[in-house]
Amino acid sequence: MSGTSLPPQPSSMSADLQGDSSLQVEISDAVSERDKVKFTVQTKSCVPHFARTEFSVVRHHEEFIWLHNAYVENEEYAGLIIPPAPPRPDFEASREKLQKLGEGDSSVTREEFAKMKEELEAEYLAIFKKTVAMHEVFLQRLAAHPTLRRDHNFFVFLEYGQDLSVRGKNRKELLGGFLRNIVKSADEALITGMSGLKEVDDFFEHERTFLLEYHTRIRDACLRADRVMHSHKCLADDYIPISAALSSLGTQEVNQLKTSFLKLAELFERLRKVEGRVASDEDLKLSDMLRYYVRDSQAAKDLLYRRLRALADYENANKALDKARTRNREVRTAESHQQLCCQRFERLSDSAKQELMDFRFRRVSSFRKNLIELAELELKHAKELLTMPRDFSGQGLPLPQGARPCKIGQHGHHTWPQEGGAQDTWV
Repeated sequence: MSGTSLPPQPSSMSADLQGDSSLQVEISDAVSERDKVKFTVQTKSCVPHFARTEFSVVRHHEEFIWLHNAYVENEEYAGLIIPPAPPRPDFEASREKLQKLGEGDSSVTREEFAKMKEELEAEYLAIFKKTVAMHEVFLQRLAAHPTLRRDHNFFVFLEYGQDLSVRGKNRKELLGGFLRNIVKSADEALITGMSGLKEVDDFFEHERTFLLEYHTRIRDACLRADRVMHSHKCLADDYIPISAALSSLGTQEVNQLKTSFLKLAELFERLRKVEGRVASDEDLKLSDMLRYYVRDSQAAKDLLYRRLRALADYENANKALDKARTRNREVRTAESHQQLCCQRFERLSDSAKQELMDFRFRRVSSFRKNLIELAELELKHAKELLTMPRDFSGQGLPLPQGARPCKIGQHGHHTWPQEGGAQDTWV
């Protein structure tokens, strides 16, 4: 599946993320090669920093990760929610399925093989589109933020026409990052537990309690949504051999049952297509949104940790100042350090409060939009399923003697999302 290309298409996220027209960023094209994906990042801007108003560059996933790390490691942005980095493109599972399909046993008919290949190619394309959308969301979050958009590294990423020569992290660096996360978790537990540090602001205490619960529930909901989507996909795959078997019977029978078998084969083929759309659309509209907010809520938790760490440093600086005054030694140095810690804590508190309020508005707006569309598409697919029995109610279809037309109950399939449309609003 190497060489897959996504043609330029308008992004439905632009209207939600880029209210300021002075800097607009989108991924206008992307090409999937065997070991990497090349993203064409197109920028339109009237910002004086840029030499031109329109320009484009080609970037790899590692360069997106470098940009994200540059924000995370910059102390100036400690009081901000850093947009989560896009996930690494992973097409290996789809490639392996295609390879196994090509090496499959001879019991699979040509018709079944063609349908299974079509399903796998559609799955690969859906993953590719989601990959592009996630990378574009990351850039548009940065471009829409009044502070993050002014970062020098962001300008370099958007404008520098050559390769940034960024490499991925090696095993030692990955292990170091893992250990830092463990240390951070332990440090947070020590600050809130053993040290007895208490929150001085009710707003942040409420936000911390809420985010801990919210993150856990969103993560669990994402796992459940993935299981539901996987069930729809498995059901669609199960329809393939049933449809093929009925079609084969229809070609062999010469009596009245021939038409019945062919019609039933057509029914299961239509059901397969509907269930396939349900699976891919549900993955896009529900699972992907939940998966994004698992990462975004973690970024908000990281912000609260940085503020809590600043509060702990401020409390320790106060104790050190009291001790210095008692001993009458290095009082000026302790006062200076205490003032710096106080200023940092107040700065982080002010910006964190605004960031968390924006996060609240952003997630509510996004969930409302996606859930409304989810319900509309559920009705659309349900109506499509309900119209199918009409073709099998005796109109043009000879039923076996004594048989009666079947009906789909009022609580039939509950399905979701629209087909196509890789780019959506998750932020």
